[in-house]
Amino acid sequence: MDFINELNANQQEAVMNTEGPTLVIAGAGSGKTRVLTYRIANLLSKGVPGFRILALTFTNKAAREMQRRISALVGQENASNLWMGTFHSIFSKILRFEAEHLGYTSNFTIYDSQDSKNLLKSIIKDMKLDDKVYKPNDVLGRISMAKNNLVVAQAYAQSAKIIAADQAAKKPRIADIYKLYQTRCKQSDVMDFDDLLLQTNILFRDFPEILEKYQRKFDYILVDEYQDTNYSQYLIIKKLAEIHHNICVVGDDAQSIYSFRGARIENILNFRNDYPGYKLCKLEQNYRSTTTIVDAANSIISRNKEQIPKNTYSRNEEGDKIRVMKAMSDKEEGFQVAQEIFRMSQYEQSDYANFAILYRTNAQSRIMEEALRKRNIPYKIYGGLSFYQRKEIKDLLAYFRLTVNPNDEEALKRIINYPRRGIGDTTVDKLKEVANQYQVSIWTVLCNLHKVPGTVSAATANKLHQFQEMIDSFTRLAQEENAYDTAYRIAKVSGIISDLSIDETPEGVSRKENIEELLNAVKEFSATAYKEGANDKLPAFLEGVALLTDQDNEKPEDTNKVTLMTIHSAKGLEFPNVFIVGMEEDLFPSQPCTTSPQALEEERRLFYVALTRAEKRVIMTYSTSRYKNGNMVYPRPSRFISEIDPHYLEGYFSPARPRQEQPLHFQTRNNPPLKTPVSLQKQIDLPEIDTSRLQPVPVEAVIPEMIIYHPTFGTGKILALEGLGVNKKAKIHFAQHGTKVLLLKFAKLYRPTENS
Repeated sequence: MDFINELNANQQEAVMNTEGPTLVIAGAGSGKTRVLTYRIANLLSKGVPGFRILALTFTNKAAREMQRRISALVGQENASNLWMGTFHSIFSKILRFEAEHLGYTSNFTIYDSQDSKNLLKSIIKDMKLDDKVYKPNDVLGRISMAKNNLVVAQAYAQSAKIIAADQAAKKPRIADIYKLYQTRCKQSDVMDFDDLLLQTNILFRDFPEILEKYQRKFDYILVDEYQDTNYSQYLIIKKLAEIHHNICVVGDDAQSIYSFRGARIENILNFRNDYPGYKLCKLEQNYRSTTTIVDAANSIISRNKEQIPKNTYSRNEEGDKIRVMKAMSDKEEGFQVAQEIFRMSQYEQSDYANFAILYRTNAQSRIMEEALRKRNIPYKIYGGLSFYQRKEIKDLLAYFRLTVNPNDEEALKRIINYPRRGIGDTTVDKLKEVANQYQVSIWTVLCNLHKVPGTVSAATANKLHQFQEMIDSFTRLAQEENAYDTAYRIAKVSGIISDLSIDETPEGVSRKENIEELLNAVKEFSATAYKEGANDKLPAFLEGVALLTDQDNEKPEDTNKVTLMTIHSAKGLEFPNVFIVGMEEDLFPSQPCTTSPQALEEERRLFYVALTRAEKRVIMTYSTSRYKNGNMVYPRPSRFISEIDPHYLEGYFSPARPRQEQPLHFQTRNNPPLKTPVSLQKQIDLPEIDTSRLQPVPVEAVIPEMIIYHPTFGTGKILALEGLGVNKKAKIHFAQHGTKVLLLKFAKLYRPTENS
């Protein structure tokens, strides 16, 4: 128990009070993971068996990190039996134990979003609907939202409100699509991600004896990121905690930003109503960020009405003020960000991995990417195509899935003719037609062709029989051998390795290397499982892959690179230096969110999350012109900039505060530009310039006494020049900003056209 002394007073309170319901409000950077870890370690050290503790997280990465820390505190043996993992991984485990009660087998497979979209695309085609009206992505989103609110297909079709909304959206057949989608999933012995929560709720609702078994099994329940739970997750947790009431939820209402996924901030705000007599613990000390960043974030979030009051603070250094950079265009914004990252990394000898560029929408990444490439700055886009979404990887995984569950329709359709074996789309359509007629899986039809004569030709039937025998052999192998031996045999016998070896182009070589990397992952899984005495068979590996989250797909070799990501993706991460770009009205906050007080508060929480990702510095940028939907728009700076207490800002003052702007320029902070004495400022008269009639000034054309215009600093006069070539600098006096020394190759100077 000596580890308790490593905690501050508030953290100790959250760790030691283990009995009864507890709400831990954990501000950004306050040691939330440490508190959860130590609370579990405390329970284990008091003799609570690991299998009596249920700990739910939102990412496998978080669960693994907590498991590692707990093992370091109380030993691997004590920590080995914990029920710890993501909501989906824990509930899929329960569902596999209880699958027969719901009409599934314990080997059901799990569709990712792409599998679900493919199935919906097939259903929409079968129903002869217009896929431009019934876009698979939109339909899946509608079905997903229904499932997260525990609306099954039958209830969906019977809801007058839902049907009216679909008709108003000119999509009246979604109820029919939903019903057929669920039927096809059941025939394929498949659940999608949302089913893992929906079916758990159905299991607990329809089988009270099973619910009671798990209620009594878990003496203690801990939930991470409680503000991100949806209604489905909320209800499962509430049911499981009904007997013992030893539930501890940790979260931060100020970081509730996923309502579009169904997350409900009400779950954390109303905890006191769900659990009367609860204990409230507040973790308010931020260990991550400077005092300036924390205080600035507080000044923003204090404007929200829906919140649990807390006083977040930092005892770190004061740090730099939050800098604001203004650009004349989105292209210049990208240039300025890339230039500043390059300057800071060179001046401070800092790795590129210490920089992150955060944006509100994915579309903003293009400009940033182009600017970084021009500066030869390495970068990675977080949330791009993951390793497990690559075609060759999904092909081999489809073989794995069909081996484990031959009824998996999407897996079968994907690889029945890959590598090519003469089984075309027409054959598959005939098999599917018979399957739909008898409401069975395609595999069942394939295995019983003799019962439906005339479906395919004798030659095709022979090819299908060979395919069936191959999959059957894989299934037998999977029951006997470990995951790696099975996986390697599948990759070789199926012909995938041979097929990829034919293509010797760089892309082809890369695809083969990806297959080898997947087999390496299977080998590592098998070795680790064998060492730990765990299940080392292929179904267990496949389960782990199916439940991977975005953060689990990050590749370890992506090290010294600038990170680009949406703010939503950045939650839970931290970087020394953070650029928040596109700080403009109708972009951030986004235009649809400005019409609703609740939506605007969530946008403000999103901005709070962006600010608190930074450890040392925050640089915000905005542009006065930007292309949007093919048209040039001229946005105003985001209201969020003005909502920050001006004491914490450098380079921006809102129109309501008539003070001079002082935008960032490319000077090191330890070597600021020379200030022009007031007496000199008065002696230099500068003419007014018509800014609508300007032309760029080439570096070689800049001469002393020239009157110029700078996009940020305005009208100025060249006082002197120094340096040569790319290092040539100009000392310029500006009417509103005094004297600046600018590097000409980056200065972007303009002068009036000859006839202006």
